[in-house]
Amino acid sequence: MVGPDPSRDPADGDPAAGEHEPDARYTFANERTFLAWTRTALAFIVAGLAIVQLLPPFPGVPWGRHVLGVPLIVIGAVITTVSYSQWVRSQRALRRGEPLPRSLLPLILVITITAIAVIAAVVVLLSALGRPR
Repeated sequence: MVGPDPSRDPADGDPAAGEHEPDARYTFANERTFLAWTRTALAFIVAGLAIVQLLPPFPGVPWGRHVLGVPLIVIGAVITTVSYSQWVRSQRALRRGEPLPRSLLPLILVITITAIAVIAAVVVLLSALGRPR
């Protein structure tokens, strides 16, 4: 028995499954969306690294930089993984002529950015309270 071809892209069409080659414009648009999410993921990772490595410590809150930066690095990894999965699912739907699947990425971003903003506010307030007068 022959297994799947490892050189074959998972989003490539399978003629036996009733798939067809979509209009190249849609394929390129799907790829541009994936690349945009990848840039967003890189921005989160770089922001997290910058916070941890370059931001001065918060007075009275020695863990402040890490509690802000590490989640940004992690969410960058999550975004890049989910964006690839989204690209594959969208490409498959295009090839099958099905509606595009809904993306979880906007919801992930809203929750993450809101949580980081709240954590940042708490860290800044704790730092202000712990600062000698």
